[in-house]
Amino acid sequence: MGASTWAGVKLVFKKEVISALRFRAAWAAMFMFALTTLACVSLALSGARLTAPLAAALLWVILFFASMAGTDRVFAEEDTSGTLLALRVYGGAQAVLLGKMLYTFVLLLALGTFTVPLFLILLDVAVAEPLLLLAVCLLGLGGVAAAGTLIAALTVGAAAHSGLFAVLLLPVILPVFLPAIGLTAAAFGAGEAVPAYLGGLALYDAILALGASVLFDYLWYEE
Repeated sequence: MGASTWAGVKLVFKKEVISALRFRAAWAAMFMFALTTLACVSLALSGARLTAPLAAALLWVILFFASMAGTDRVFAEEDTSGTLLALRVYGGAQAVLLGKMLYTFVLLLALGTFTVPLFLILLDVAVAEPLLLLAVCLLGLGGVAAAGTLIAALTVGAAAHSGLFAVLLLPVILPVFLPAIGLTAAAFGAGEAVPAYLGGLALYDAILALGASVLFDYLWYEE
């Protein structure tokens, strides 16, 4: 990455952070969805214990749907304010992609930091391997950030933006979620973790990021 691209990444990331501090709707929607869902599930269980595989699946379902409230709005501000063309003219494709992807990853890290401890407390889930859980959350949320940023760019301006975003994101994210659920279940004490799953998760994240980088050049300048 050249110095000019890295400088562009920092500028885009800074712009996203300033916009997020000014308009907190995406953050509020994500956190409120996670909190409401966790509270409803906790009340419905009435103290009953979940099995480790079921707890792992439930955690990633909550993270997935909560993350959609933030990741689908990566390009929303430019679209609604009419500044998307200006960003396309003055911002390099890779700088825009990486800056927004980095911001999305930080956004999802904040969501995970809020949701996972609350999930463990409210649903009384024990963690047998905390380092494995941390690694899986980082890799899983990294994959969501990479795929979500690209698909948000693909669907920007669409009439049914939110519905289209969810439909396109789910099949791309399934190869992230399936091993993530298995590894999370192992972190909760359901058997041994399969190292190949962790390596495959990291590899798929790299493929997503590389694929987004290649495709975004065509998407950014052809629209």
